[in-house]
Amino acid sequence: MRAVSRSGLGLAALGAIAFSGKAIIVKLGYRYGTDAVTLLALRMLVAFPFFLVMGAWAAHRGAPLAAADRWRILSLGFLGYYLASFLDFAGLAYITATLERLILYLTPTLVALIGWLAFGRRITRRQALALLVSYAGVALAFGHDLQVGGADIMLGGVLVFGSALAYAMYLVGSGELVARVGAVRLTAYASSVACVLCLLQFVLLRPLDALALPWQVYALSLVNGTLCTVLPVLAVMMAVARIGSTLAAQVGMIGPVSTIVLSLLLLGEPMGPWQVAGTVLVMAGVFMVSQQKTAAR
Repeated sequence: MRAVSRSGLGLAALGAIAFSGKAIIVKLGYRYGTDAVTLLALRMLVAFPFFLVMGAWAAHRGAPLAAADRWRILSLGFLGYYLASFLDFAGLAYITATLERLILYLTPTLVALIGWLAFGRRITRRQALALLVSYAGVALAFGHDLQVGGADIMLGGVLVFGSALAYAMYLVGSGELVARVGAVRLTAYASSVACVLCLLQFVLLRPLDALALPWQVYALSLVNGTLCTVLPVLAVMMAVARIGSTLAAQVGMIGPVSTIVLSLLLLGEPMGPWQVAGTVLVMAGVFMVSQQKTAAR
């Protein structure tokens, strides 16, 4: 049991760190003059074969999908992996990787808010306090960056928040479907849908000449599609199987910290006391939400 726990904790940490590297890769890609549509298409082109293999493996272990479930998977793939990814990539053109990670980390709080607004689920005092703490943390970091960067920071923040909201809606909508289809199968199918949509978006919006890019962009996309997309998906799934979703989510709180470290080392982004304070508040708020879920179980 100790060995399983240690491996589960390690996999959860690996997944969180690998996920956080995505923003760093995208920011580095922008330095070579490319854009969100092209970077997203290259990322999904690399990841697509892996998701197809995952989906084929999971399909052999499960029953055939009902027609209604197929449509749900299409809509969830559009919402949670295509739209959320595109808005995230677009927002990273305007804000720092650290601020992007803090805004995305609000997803659990958005899930709670959607549950309250759409389904009448009660928000406890602890959850309400967690929401206030989390959004106060983002406000601190966002306010500081807004003074430095101006209107572009506002636009980038809105785009990334839209990404977090889209993914929160995906999580809310996938709850019942996961029980019938399975986590691996749903993730593989929904991600494959997103891959197709991202590639179609590139074909429709960009000429083939847009692929005439420096080799560094292709190298970064290879890393983004494998180490920052497929690897963390598999690592988190394996971690959840070993230690449970709650503990895996709590270990995932290392994500914002790893983003800060990577942005300092690889991007040279400044990190002042306001960003540190905002990070601490956001992590504290998300931790309170996860503790509330643990108590409810």
